[in-house]
Amino acid sequence: MAHLLGGLPLKERRGSRARCVLFTEGTRAEVAARLTALVAPHAIVHSERHIWMPNGLPDAMEGKLGEAKSFLSDGQRQEVTSWWLAVRHPTANTPNWDIISQAVIGGREGVILVEAKAHDRELIQAASGKSVDENASESSHSNHVQIGSCIQEASKALSLASGLPWNLSLDAHYQMSNRFAWAWKLAKMGIPVVLIYLGFLQADEMADRGAALPTHAHWRELVAAHSQSLFPSSVWGVPLNINGTALIPLVRSTTQILT
Repeated sequence: MAHLLGGLPLKERRGSRARCVLFTEGTRAEVAARLTALVAPHAIVHSERHIWMPNGLPDAMEGKLGEAKSFLSDGQRQEVTSWWLAVRHPTANTPNWDIISQAVIGGREGVILVEAKAHDRELIQAASGKSVDENASESSHSNHVQIGSCIQEASKALSLASGLPWNLSLDAHYQMSNRFAWAWKLAKMGIPVVLIYLGFLQADEMADRGAALPTHAHWRELVAAHSQSLFPSSVWGVPLNINGTALIPLVRSTTQILT
């Protein structure tokens, strides 16, 4: 399938980005089956009516929930974006998901959100916090403050929902913190969520960037170590009840061959 990747920019033809595109390449039945296997037994993706992003090639775009019209209603997109951003402007960002898919979760329509990695440094480098330049615009500073408030709101709510200590943060492990914050917000809005940290195993072509992920056990240990300052490792794999709506955080792995 490597020839398919010619439609991507050169730097995206390897690693997790290329593998996400290939994971969603194929017939609708094939892709729905892969996605269902990834989230089993918590959700089902139906080939005849559900959609996902990326969608193989040439439709290889990643998705932002506030912009992609297929996953949330107009009102829901407005709600979640206004929650995250105080001021909308061209450089204001919301999280970009490696894979998004519709799914049935616990008998209700919901979404699968995937953060994918192909080597250890991708996760290690995500341990940093989010900063804002002192010379940035007033709008950027306002957004920075609001995003911090959103993350703290989610952290407190997840502590109450789970009965466990949570410490989601703007200042460290920002990427994982914002992933859980968005998943919590959607669940609070009544949208069931499966949040997956997906490790692509044996991505040996990435040796110049970081160590490949050899096994699922190794990947799970990396994720547990990365998240231990944010919440207890017992959170992974256990459905959280957010006002009657499920938020299910999973660590998953797969092997996606590029050649």
